[in-house]
Amino acid sequence: MGQSFERYQKRRLISSYFSVVLSISLVLFLLGILGVLVINTKKLGDHFKEQIKITVFLKDNAKKVEISQLQQSLALAPYTKEAVFVSKEEAAEQLREDIEEDFLGFLGYNPLKNAIDLSLLAAYVSPEEIAEIVANLSAKSFVAEVAYDQPLVNLLSDNIKKISFWILVISGVMTFIAVLLINTSIRLALYSNRFIIKTMQMVGATKSFIRKPFMTTNIKLGVLGALVALIGIGSLMAYLDLVFPSLGLLNDPITLGIVALGVFSMGAIITGISTYFAAQRFLNLRTAALY
Repeated sequence: MGQSFERYQKRRLISSYFSVVLSISLVLFLLGILGVLVINTKKLGDHFKEQIKITVFLKDNAKKVEISQLQQSLALAPYTKEAVFVSKEEAAEQLREDIEEDFLGFLGYNPLKNAIDLSLLAAYVSPEEIAEIVANLSAKSFVAEVAYDQPLVNLLSDNIKKISFWILVISGVMTFIAVLLINTSIRLALYSNRFIIKTMQMVGATKSFIRKPFMTTNIKLGVLGALVALIGIGSLMAYLDLVFPSLGLLNDPITLGIVALGVFSMGAIITGISTYFAAQRFLNLRTAALY
């Protein structure tokens, strides 16, 4: 009979620990993913900004020396990520592949112009900066036209600001919910031990002595939940890096370290604080209020 009750108690304890670890790991997993998103918001925004190109079309009478000097000056400019010269022949070949039709044979001549495709660094991709760069390039006598997708630049700048703001708001709300859920899990786990807590108090044990084993156990569970969450986050990031290698999610060890440290710390700190206040609550309850 005694052994059966002991096995029952052990199963109930393991079940309680498992539910606490599972709830903590799920909450920290979602919080960790959100943390990765917050930290990488700028990187994602920069990635999309640097896909925008400014095309500098050159006049047919532009000299090779002038073109070469312009390309070199653009390559050395502080706002340039890449400056690539595209001849009218290369442009015609690319267009023929895109439309799958030999338009040169139909027209009898090549209407396209030599050009330089300019990719900017993300810090300079804004309506004001691009307008200034375009004005400087357009002022050159051998430049026929400077073209770029102005509506896309405006839309991208506005949306990145809005997305960054709402991600911060959602992060704050999610952090609050995470603390609330972990605190609830800890309180439920301690609720089943409320009689043990009160009995120890009645035989003369101090509050700190009673709290200590519960805090130690729950901090260990919090750390274990954080480790499970980190495994899940690492697996998801590895998959995303495989699908979207251009984002380079695994190429920034500092970011990964910050996220791992944050998740690990939250698992230990939140469970420790929650256990302290939950245990204190049951210690301060009257015996009659335990039922």
